[in-house]
Amino acid sequence: MQKNSSCASFGVNSVGIIRAPSGDGKEAIVLVTPYNPWKIELSEALSLGLAFSIFSLLSQVSWLAKDIVWLAADSQFGEYTSVSAWLKDYHSPVFFSESGKMNIDMCYEYNGHQDRDHIMVKGENANAFKRAGTMAAALVLKVLEKKERQERDSLTIYAEASNGQMPNLDLINIVHYLAVHRQGLRVKIATIGSLLNSVWLRSVGEIVQRLCRFAKSLDPRWKYDITSADYVEGSATLASSMYYQAIGVPTGSHGAFRDYQVDAVTLELSPWFSLKNENSQSAFLLRGGRLIEGVIRSVNNLLEKFHQSFFLYFLTAPNKFVSVGVYMIAYALLIAPLPMVAVAPFSGKNKIRLTTDKGNQTPGYTCSDEMEISIGSWKWLHAAKVVFLTHLWAVVVLLQPYFISQIPYISPTTSMLVWVAVATSALLILYLILGSPYSNDCEWVLLKSVMIAAAFIGLGLMSIINFSTAQIGALIVVPMCLIVRPLKRHKEVALCARVMLMTCNLVLAVMGFPPTALLILKGLFEGFGRVGIGDFWVWAEFLWIWNSATYLYLLLVHLPCWALYVHILLHP
Repeated sequence: MQKNSSCASFGVNSVGIIRAPSGDGKEAIVLVTPYNPWKIELSEALSLGLAFSIFSLLSQVSWLAKDIVWLAADSQFGEYTSVSAWLKDYHSPVFFSESGKMNIDMCYEYNGHQDRDHIMVKGENANAFKRAGTMAAALVLKVLEKKERQERDSLTIYAEASNGQMPNLDLINIVHYLAVHRQGLRVKIATIGSLLNSVWLRSVGEIVQRLCRFAKSLDPRWKYDITSADYVEGSATLASSMYYQAIGVPTGSHGAFRDYQVDAVTLELSPWFSLKNENSQSAFLLRGGRLIEGVIRSVNNLLEKFHQSFFLYFLTAPNKFVSVGVYMIAYALLIAPLPMVAVAPFSGKNKIRLTTDKGNQTPGYTCSDEMEISIGSWKWLHAAKVVFLTHLWAVVVLLQPYFISQIPYISPTTSMLVWVAVATSALLILYLILGSPYSNDCEWVLLKSVMIAAAFIGLGLMSIINFSTAQIGALIVVPMCLIVRPLKRHKEVALCARVMLMTCNLVLAVMGFPPTALLILKGLFEGFGRVGIGDFWVWAEFLWIWNSATYLYLLLVHLPCWALYVHILLHP
């Protein structure tokens, strides 16, 4: 774990390699078992025992065509850190000095167990880094004791990697098929627990179940058999899949493999019995060992890496998914109005009439006439300048956490307040230097057009980097772009429409601001008593550390769009 350019924490990864008797050494399958050597738990010991039994079996077989690598990862500094460090050394040569040690200063910490200055690895070529072939797939194996009671052994699959990357779907299909049909395990996908217990989601599920029964009564050939429980579990799984992809942070150490384009998943086995029950451990080891052996056999029989299936998908169940060809249609329809609304003022058909200060209509003068004059004289560049400066301000806000984090002994709440104060000051300074973005009565139409164009480009680029982030962001940004207009313009419409517009604008102005939206959502799920101002700082710092593209989207696309939205609302 790198702390700075000349200091690193010290950990030991234990690696074993089985050379394939029927292979050429060009490909390998990796098995990972993370554990903390200084405070090992019973679940970690059981996962090591399971991996060791599999490794012992595979060392005696003759059907292996790919090398097998077993990595016992030292997870005292985090599971992802140890696996990432090993992968970095695996793919990048590490040079040693003449004394046989790496050219880096280690910062050893005494922890009461052993003086790490005296840790040595002895033997012939002890400092030589052992390698196998190109990694075809990787399995991260973990055993976890569940607190709630369950009728049989279960398997939970974690697949999300950094910035919404997913492994090839065939790898998940293999694990699911072998676990359910061969070993009788209950396979689950990690879900948001609060949604499974949601009352409103259960109510919607009951309505869907009744509609399916009614449709089936009309024609028995219609196979609508969705139950309320299946709907709730599928919706929670879909929401969880989108959420973890949108956050852009790996859900396990398997995410380190996806950074090197290696398909990997984390398999979390949970026995139905207590881990201290020695009589049931043998059956559990046998069932889990057969599952891992079957997956390794399936990957071993491949002539090439997984590539024929999906890489872009949302999981709704361990054996059900929504492919890119389906959800891209909904996303395209969602953002399709943006370019149309952006070019509408330039078509010459927009008949928004201007009014004077006395409320009298200006004869023979429409907003479309002003548009044509502005385009011809390049006055529309004023709106483009406002949008550009707003995005420039967003870049300043983006970089501020790096400098604020350098302040020693500062709490998250104080950091958040400093961040908001500096960001507001930067915006006011831009106003003082460059003047107000408001000009004449018709300028807001141009400002809205350029704002929509910028938002459309940002959403399009984000859909390539992380589709889930773009999808969730579009649900807020698109309504903001479509209904925004100055508040004083609402007087021209009927009372009911005015109330509806004012309500929508108020909701979007509040929910469109990222810190407010996060605090409200966290309060709904966890209770408002546990919500603090510093929570957004902790979350933003979390995204910053993991290099999540979601952080860039929030501050370079979403925040400028919200600021311009407020500009237009307050336009005179």
